[in-house]
Amino acid sequence: MRKIFLLCLLVPIIGMSQNNVVSTFRAFPKTDRLLEFEKALASHAQKYHTGDWKWRVFYIETGPDAGGYHITEGPLSWEQFDKRGDLSAEHTLDWAKNVSPHTSERGTTGYSVYSTELSNVAITDYSDKIIITHMFVKPGMIREANDLVRKLKKAWVASNESVAVYNVSLSGPPQIVTVNRLKQGLKELSPGFRKPMAERFDEVHGAGAWNYYLADYAKAIESRWSEMLSLRADLGSK
Repeated sequence: MRKIFLLCLLVPIIGMSQNNVVSTFRAFPKTDRLLEFEKALASHAQKYHTGDWKWRVFYIETGPDAGGYHITEGPLSWEQFDKRGDLSAEHTLDWAKNVSPHTSERGTTGYSVYSTELSNVAITDYSDKIIITHMFVKPGMIREANDLVRKLKKAWVASNESVAVYNVSLSGPPQIVTVNRLKQGLKELSPGFRKPMAERFDEVHGAGAWNYYLADYAKAIESRWSEMLSLRADLGSK
């Protein structure tokens, strides 16, 4: 009984230090420096990003950022990011001298917080092929947008579709990101592998539910876009 009581006391502490925050940034190599960029990026990642600070590197295959590289760090807690402190002078110099000269001025950085409630796959249950969908939420509609994702989750679960959901935090306009982790590769996108989402949604929520979903979606979401990415394990941390 005493052990159970102590465990209950620890629950709030565990919740406060969840490792559910992912740091992301995107780098874009100059068109004539691709090989040099990849070599320098891999060397930097494998030398300076180890342990808790490992990098996973994806190549962006499609969409407006096609040709760029999506790098993630984490999942970690906000406390860990806060206590990281300044990067070493050697680390900063390596990036500035060996990697940065091969990149264009274009780039983005940000933080995303994984949602256990909205996801149906564990945060570290990764796959090599992913589809990222960025949904930009209208002002004042974040609750409604999350409710839409909750409804989608039921369809994902019913059809064994692995999707991780993140809320972009302190990194631009309000945004919900869904990451379809294609466990069986691109064949999951083939017609017939799964029924269309409209059919699956109606099977879970009732006939005509998809039309109501689309109407609510138009009210809550300002815009959206999707992209396909492939893991480049050779460029990330070892």
